[in-house]
Amino acid sequence: MTNSQTLLVIDDDPLILQCMRLCLPEPDYHVVTAESAGQAISAFRSGQPDAVLLDIQLPDQSGLALIHEIRELDGRVPVILMTGHGTSETAIAAMSGGAFDYVTKPFEPDEILPVIDAALETSRMARKPAILPSEKERLSSEKPSDQMMGECPEMVEVFRSIGRVASRDTAVLILGETGTGKEVVARALYQHSSRHNHVFHAINCAAIPEALLESELFGHEKGAFTGAEQRRIGKFEICNGGTLFLDEIGDMTPVMQTKLLRVLQEKEFERVGGSKTIKTDVRIIAATNRDLDSAMADGSFRSDLFYRLNEFTISLPPLRERGQDLPKMAEHFFHLFSRQLKKDFVSIAPETMQRLLAHDWPGNVRELQGIIKQTLLKASGPVILPSFLPSGFGATSPASAPAETSTQDWQDGLAKEIRRRFAEGSFTIGNDIHDDVDRILIAEVMKSSGNNISEASNRLGISRPTLRSRINHLRIDVS
Repeated sequence: MTNSQTLLVIDDDPLILQCMRLCLPEPDYHVVTAESAGQAISAFRSGQPDAVLLDIQLPDQSGLALIHEIRELDGRVPVILMTGHGTSETAIAAMSGGAFDYVTKPFEPDEILPVIDAALETSRMARKPAILPSEKERLSSEKPSDQMMGECPEMVEVFRSIGRVASRDTAVLILGETGTGKEVVARALYQHSSRHNHVFHAINCAAIPEALLESELFGHEKGAFTGAEQRRIGKFEICNGGTLFLDEIGDMTPVMQTKLLRVLQEKEFERVGGSKTIKTDVRIIAATNRDLDSAMADGSFRSDLFYRLNEFTISLPPLRERGQDLPKMAEHFFHLFSRQLKKDFVSIAPETMQRLLAHDWPGNVRELQGIIKQTLLKASGPVILPSFLPSGFGATSPASAPAETSTQDWQDGLAKEIRRRFAEGSFTIGNDIHDDVDRILIAEVMKSSGNNISEASNRLGISRPTLRSRINHLRIDVS
């Protein structure tokens, strides 16, 4: 079993089709090609692609007409348009009708790959089932899904909350530490809502600089700023009638918070550099791992925006507070990943389970999944022994003291740098420090993974489009 996603490429130019096959190799991608609208519809019906790359000029039908047919078959599948010079306005008009994005020919692989990755990630979130416990028996065990597990009172309340609010057209705020499953809850809310057949988009507010985030959300007019060579349609316009998931909302800057608040209050906005008022009907689901009460107290998060987003709140408990959920989850993930990795698994040794239970799990469910995958890859038998756990897992021996000293030195150095920038009067300390850390972190993880985007994004716990965006923004050399 692989995590590959299918891209349907529709173009009558053989060079484009070959280029996409070379740029998107197996097993991370599966490229299906079509040279006409007729072939495309047949391939779409038989192959159920995750995203579509479509040329506007086709020999038997306009690409714009084909978009409408594709959306009637499945409105959740993102469609990226390829346009020639002089046809971008047509593409923009199509985007207003729900297309995901467009690229202008000729293009370089570095230009189109982030767009394709973003479309595939959006498709995954919209279409991969997020299953509540009572629904598990409804789907085949072989169908890809994220099962929301848990029997502790806190998780039972989460399931009840999703059931209460999913069909209600209200904003939902999801709170929880990193790795607790906020994205899965957002997908469950969308998939069980009355908008489940309409557009779904997700934006990581922490991964996009403020200037780009404004354009991403609201769009911009041609000439609005340096580099704005064409009009761009923002997510609030594309998602009209659908759902927008704003992840890491707590990291949004105060300026962007103000602009977002106006859209939520008035249900209208203007593109950057524009004067035309655009109406929008979008359901907002937001999530954050920050303590918003503290953020409001120190002025870094607007209280009026909080109350607007907080029409209904779902709080996810950390794994360390979920009692006996952990043994059952560990068993589930060992069975699941053993099938994926083609490794034998029978049981977890009691000593191994004790070490899993003793761990604090700062990365929560995501960390648990990563530890289990590493353990299975290291395992040499079907019974999971403590020696199969990753090196250093749960270590508390004196040998770890030098590392702790090194960590303290690093923290002291970081604190000193923060004080220096504060004294200089900087108002972008948070973003600057995050960028400095990410330059080192991403470069080292990319190097260790052999510059494999999929492997690095999995290790970092972020999506491929987010990783590509950070690499481009920070100008990290991954050659």
